[in-house]
Amino acid sequence: MSGINYNPFEIAQEQFDKAASILELDSGTRELLRQPMREFHFTVPVKMDDGSTKVFKAFRIQHNDARGPAKGGIRFHPHETADTVRALSMWMTWKCAVVDIPLGGGKGGVICDPHNLSAAEQERLCRGYIRQIYKQLGPNLDVPAPDVMTNSQHMLWMLDEYETITGGRYPGMITGKPVGMGGSLGRTEATGYGVIYVLKAFLDQINQPIDSTTASIQGFGNVAEYAARKYTELGGRVIAVSCWNQSDARAYTFRKETGCDIDQLAAIKDSFGSIDKEKALELGYELLPGDDWIKQDVDILIPAALENQITPAVFPNISSRVSIICEAANGPTTPDCDSLILQKGIALLPDFLCNAGGVTCSYFEQVQSNMNYFWDKDEVHQKLERSMKKAFRAVYELAEEKNLYMRNAAYIIAINRVAHAVRLRGWV
Repeated sequence: MSGINYNPFEIAQEQFDKAASILELDSGTRELLRQPMREFHFTVPVKMDDGSTKVFKAFRIQHNDARGPAKGGIRFHPHETADTVRALSMWMTWKCAVVDIPLGGGKGGVICDPHNLSAAEQERLCRGYIRQIYKQLGPNLDVPAPDVMTNSQHMLWMLDEYETITGGRYPGMITGKPVGMGGSLGRTEATGYGVIYVLKAFLDQINQPIDSTTASIQGFGNVAEYAARKYTELGGRVIAVSCWNQSDARAYTFRKETGCDIDQLAAIKDSFGSIDKEKALELGYELLPGDDWIKQDVDILIPAALENQITPAVFPNISSRVSIICEAANGPTTPDCDSLILQKGIALLPDFLCNAGGVTCSYFEQVQSNMNYFWDKDEVHQKLERSMKKAFRAVYELAEEKNLYMRNAAYIIAINRVAHAVRLRGWV
């Protein structure tokens, strides 16, 4: 691995600056959009089960709300940083804009490891988080959602605390809730399915049948699992899946040349996406080092874990057969790899387009909650597929017309929409 310490916020700003230069944005708009409009840094004291009190550092960062209420997940992670949350909030702004939904970008985080917290401690943490920040949240202000190592139960605890404090029922203040408690059908699989809707749309454009392709996936959390499910349902073959193994604190790549059985792997993973390696070996999977997912001789690489996974240090390990990188994670490819991807002739489907299915379905949930009227799963999936394909076509057509790298084309569309909203409001 490279010794470079990549800062996600600097990466987000660098990507923005490239697109802003192409758009010839004025200095005021550029300065406004390259940094968050608001940041909240706070501490959350939690009474632990043993009677002690532990204090957790937390964030909520709102990048821009010119197009609508801020939108973005809350993640629990032991290595969370303010710069990571800043970057993710900025990417959320572009993500909402590229799929043309009326929301802005925000993000939250708590520095913690939920693996080491009991359910009761996690509940107290969720409620404490809301007590510290509830004045800045709401259906018309900022709408959180689940992210890394948070789930629908966490969201419901947060909603309950918000409603207890504010004295009303506001199901649209948070998304990713359990179905039956204001959650949308289809939300669980939305991000992963959205990734594959974009991939399928691209394959259709280049006349490559999806059932003739193979893929290697990094990650096996919610996004990766459902991307793998939809990809194999459409006929693709997943050769390898890499994920973190909690039991011995390292990553492994689970490989099967004939194709991974996603239902089988899902049946032997825990709630945090760790696959039981002993059971996988019994089922005939080859166990390789975690980084070997990128070395597989496949057509498509799908990074669906954390940021900064494809760097110049690991790029030479990519097989000459790989023709597509489909970014399911946020910021999985560092900017200094973009030129290498172009030189190698690999098609890059950018993260904030590919993984916008989650926020799109969150928007659907928000609309349903605010109306108190809920759609069936087929309707949600149809609306999601239509939205993702429409967004992809706009990006692809601009890239083809202007001979642009698809990441730059996606940024140009998104930034232009946000800049237009900022100007119409008279902010610049």
